[in-house]
Amino acid sequence: MTTTPAAGPKRSNRLIDATSPYLLQHAHNPVDWYPWGDEALDKARTENKPIFLSIGYSACHWCHVMERESFEDEAIAELLNRHYVSIKVDREERPDIDGIYMAATQIMTGGGGWPMSVFLTPDLKPFYAGTYFPPRSRMGRPGFRTILESITAAWQTRHSEILESAERFTDYVRQNADTCTGSPNAPTPELIAVAAGDLLRSYDSNHGGFGPAPKFPPHGAINLLFRRYHATKDAQARDAALVTLQKMANGGLYDHLGGGFHRYSVDERWLVPHFEKMLYDNAQLAPLYLAAYQITGDSFYRRIAEETFDYVLREMTGPDGGFYSSEDADSEGEEGKFYLWRHDDIVELLGEEDAPLFNEHYTVRPEGNFSSPEEYHAGLNILHVTSSLGDLAQRHGLSAAELEVRLGAMRRKLLAVRSQRVRPGLDDKVLTSWNALMISAFAQGYQVLADENLLHAAEKAAAFLWSHLKDGERLLRSHRNGESRFDAYLDDHAFLAVALLDLYEAAFDVRWLEAAREIADIMLAKFWDREGGGFFFTSPGHTHLIARDKPVFDGAEPSGNAMAAYALLRLATFSGEAEYGDKAERLLCINHAGLESMPRAQLSMLCAVDFYLHAPKEIAIAGKSGSPDVLVLLQALHRHYIPNKVVAFIDPDAPDAQRARDATPLLDAKMPVDGKAAAYVCKDFACRQPVTSPEALLEELEVDREQE
Repeated sequence: MTTTPAAGPKRSNRLIDATSPYLLQHAHNPVDWYPWGDEALDKARTENKPIFLSIGYSACHWCHVMERESFEDEAIAELLNRHYVSIKVDREERPDIDGIYMAATQIMTGGGGWPMSVFLTPDLKPFYAGTYFPPRSRMGRPGFRTILESITAAWQTRHSEILESAERFTDYVRQNADTCTGSPNAPTPELIAVAAGDLLRSYDSNHGGFGPAPKFPPHGAINLLFRRYHATKDAQARDAALVTLQKMANGGLYDHLGGGFHRYSVDERWLVPHFEKMLYDNAQLAPLYLAAYQITGDSFYRRIAEETFDYVLREMTGPDGGFYSSEDADSEGEEGKFYLWRHDDIVELLGEEDAPLFNEHYTVRPEGNFSSPEEYHAGLNILHVTSSLGDLAQRHGLSAAELEVRLGAMRRKLLAVRSQRVRPGLDDKVLTSWNALMISAFAQGYQVLADENLLHAAEKAAAFLWSHLKDGERLLRSHRNGESRFDAYLDDHAFLAVALLDLYEAAFDVRWLEAAREIADIMLAKFWDREGGGFFFTSPGHTHLIARDKPVFDGAEPSGNAMAAYALLRLATFSGEAEYGDKAERLLCINHAGLESMPRAQLSMLCAVDFYLHAPKEIAIAGKSGSPDVLVLLQALHRHYIPNKVVAFIDPDAPDAQRARDATPLLDAKMPVDGKAAAYVCKDFACRQPVTSPEALLEELEVDREQE
């Protein structure tokens, strides 16, 4: 009788010492991977080998496919190991490298995405690029092995041509990095009007969103349209934003059982998502649903915000308070498997009485409901809503409230069953910029929803960043397994400054206002372009880069320069120091030409322009901390959508009262009136008479009574 010997441990490559889950996913490939750094770059120069640079992230479905098909292939690995220096980069840890070579990929191919596959000379200049390559040529796509063999031959026989091509593409990348061009001009309301009009012309009135499939959550568009509505009462702008939020939350883009949003929809109806969940999407969407709730009073939007917060607290929050980066699209090797349901399984779980209601509401069918059945197994369903709760209730002789209670119980039952499935992979690294977006969301959630759990989460996360990702004057980018790595970028500083201001306006703890100013000062010292104005994405400490750009275009996150402008404008109002406002104004002015020519690419910058053009309401409240008369003023304030405001608070009897006054002149001489909490509405530090009732405060703020 013979036995098969147990398989030995898989060999590992240099990625085994990484903290990134994405890099660790490749640590046992036969490819001799290097992380980006001196060892790899010195080897390429010494041996005069081209660099194969592979960039992706842990929740990326096609990254997994290429890893499985190509990077586990022994023959492909042998080619890479013999003729190339192979470098693997997590785009979320190193957005600077990702940004440079994404620009190169887009210049070469007209598109981009992940996995990104770029071939470089030893001095880091790109000469060939693409995204996913199948291992062998098929369906018109060149096979990865064929590409490697062709480039190897060209490197040996047409070396000078490759170097000339690389030089040319590098020049294009450097030109592309210089985004703030044209004559400086002060921003005007027409910039916002043009952008809003452009959005509305592309608005999909049937399904919501702006433009064709695939559809990504349009964070910046909704933010700008809500601001446009607030400033001009443009009902078309309001309705386009509200319908888009409603369609996204009713579609398969939203996780109807567990809360939270998937990355994007492959179709125009928001039905079939790409199933990964990103922290930054949920951090940006939750405040938009809060704003919709403030504008309409409709509890639907409130529920979506609450469920999104619950999802992040339950699944994406570490024990120390930091927020995790993402959940994978795949589980058990299949995209979306964790989230999909069969009709009969739901009937079995919910019973003959409840299942018909649930299946009718969430459009569950015996044959399945995918719009692209060839890509998926038959009989599987994505939960989504196609008719109103009221219509369903009427058809079944129920009140809407009664039906919602029953559906809520059904959702909880199915969620409990789903939680026993194999979960998608979790990327549990903590990124400063993404955590900052989530801190802002929780802080705003506390203001609107008055849920102490949200404030606690925001403060705990901020304390985690301050203690684990800040080292003196140095802010760091990424933390995992007790280790923080990589100098932080503009986004990390700008997003964190905004988050700390949001947290101050929620908790009124003066340390957060002081911290916001400290981060902004570091940002100005390390990233501000003293010659041309605007902020570079990288600091002088970021090396081995062929370009240094000033990002103004939004991607999945707002641009760093837009958030920096927003933070500085608010700090100028809080502190009274002109330098902050002057820098923000300079940034907006030098980008005027870009805002005119490509407004859709800079919607977050236009939101900062909106703050700049409409002098913010300066609101100072004085009273006893936590007292009912203070709370009633704050509740009235936060019940309404007022995008351009700053809010400060002082308890004159508190030990830190003078510290609070030192932090912001808004609080100078602010006192309760006749023993009652008082609110002072100011502009340019000139204040009106204090008021003590919520009705009088809303009148001072000129709140539209239709929002009442």
